[in-house]
Amino acid sequence: SLFLSTGTFTHLKPPTISSSTLDLTLSVLYSVVPPALNPLIYSLRNQELKAAVWTLMTGCF
Repeated sequence: SLFLSTGTFTHLKPPTISSSTLDLTLSVLYSVVPPALNPLIYSLRNQELKAAVWTLMTGCF
């Protein structure tokens, strides 16, 4: 999902907004964010951790 959304935004952005800063930012997001979030995503498969996160989230609201 993160790969697809970043890639889609990169290819669908208007060519008039072709700044090197935006391109650099998108490149960093595309290469850093998904690998950084992978441990969190895969750890949510653990039922104990999922229950703890759910309890934490529902207890705060």
